[in-house]
Amino acid sequence: MVFALYRRWAVAIVLVAAVFFGVGWWRGSGTMRQLQPYQQLSRQNVTVVGQAAADGVYGTRYQTTFTLDHMRILLPAPQPLPGTLSVAGFGAAAVYRGDTVQVSGKLYPTRGNSQGRISFGELQVLARNASPIDTFRRRFAAGMQSALPEPAASFGLGLLIGQRSTLPEDISQTLLVVGLTHIIAVSGYNLTIIVNAARRLLANRSKFQMAALCLTLIALFLVITGSSPSIVRASIISVLSLLAWYYGRAIPPVSLLLTAGAISVAANPLYIWGNVSWYLSFLAFFGVIVLAPLVTQRLYKGREPPLVMQIIIESICAEALTLPYMLAIFGQMSLVGLLANVLVVAFVPLAMLLCLIAGLAGMFIPALAGWLAWPAQLVLTYMLDTANLLSRIPHSFVEGIGFSAANVAVAYATVALVILILSRRQRQTTRTNRERVI
Repeated sequence: MVFALYRRWAVAIVLVAAVFFGVGWWRGSGTMRQLQPYQQLSRQNVTVVGQAAADGVYGTRYQTTFTLDHMRILLPAPQPLPGTLSVAGFGAAAVYRGDTVQVSGKLYPTRGNSQGRISFGELQVLARNASPIDTFRRRFAAGMQSALPEPAASFGLGLLIGQRSTLPEDISQTLLVVGLTHIIAVSGYNLTIIVNAARRLLANRSKFQMAALCLTLIALFLVITGSSPSIVRASIISVLSLLAWYYGRAIPPVSLLLTAGAISVAANPLYIWGNVSWYLSFLAFFGVIVLAPLVTQRLYKGREPPLVMQIIIESICAEALTLPYMLAIFGQMSLVGLLANVLVVAFVPLAMLLCLIAGLAGMFIPALAGWLAWPAQLVLTYMLDTANLLSRIPHSFVEGIGFSAANVAVAYATVALVILILSRRQRQTTRTNRERVI
């Protein structure tokens, strides 16, 4: 019976993986042919119209920088332009997500999350996005900034909705040095916290009410924060897990992850063709849902580990899966990242709740906002001070690390071997326990 279930589970993984790569390759190949304008118009002056995918921020040399999608080339010849464009330029006082923007400048093809870039471009906002959701998001950001001093307000907005447009450069650099950038880049971790809180709140209610509330929160979170690769992946996995729980089914973690990959690639085939954030998101999540439970089971023999140890195990497993890829792409790593995650990440759920209270207080009862935001300021100050203290440790951040494709292959082969050994030992332990019961 156990062998039959194992074979069925293995076949499901193989089928899902086949769909994952098949859909990605088929749609990605067609989309890559549509990206030829990036090469044909390389280093030429173009005029592009599209929608801002995120709020504009002030980058180098006081340029407004943002990402453009849903694009169409106007000059030199009208034609659609798939993918995303990284834009930096002058001429617009502010650019908000959803605004229709016209950009003129030299087009350069790139690799990674965006397919091209325009620097020192001429920007013109053709239409403002006045959707109720984005209006509420801006009002909430204003309420947060009125309730909390800087940089706590900007840091809180990063934790809640991933907004980094107002975060000071020195804070961003500090978080990078200590390996905590992921907590202000809205991700599946934020969504997991929200869904888990909703499930605990309605633990004594009906399954339908709980499922309906969680699905509503997932949809709102996706709309408010945007469709970044990590959020798309987390939303798909959360929905699939919720549906499986509602109908009394269990989906193996690997199959769940691969199914989410297949769906996200079907929606946007460019993910699998070089989107760094998408790959990092899947690698980190694989470490958390596959490797971490095996390590926890090996160390604690089925017992619930303390919260700090759970954070340590999940952080190590996520870093083990993402580090080889990050070294190959960026050639840099933080030597204090694990310690920083242990000291700071445990406070993220509390900080999110307190920041939500502070932002709503700043929106609706500004007279009391300072008092109601005091707990949030206390927690955020601790998190920022801890990161700043760790960033001052000499040689805590290493750059210029050369990591070849062969090194990446060896690293992931080692991780796969560890997973295989732990999985076999777990099955042997389970089999032994069953025999003792019999």
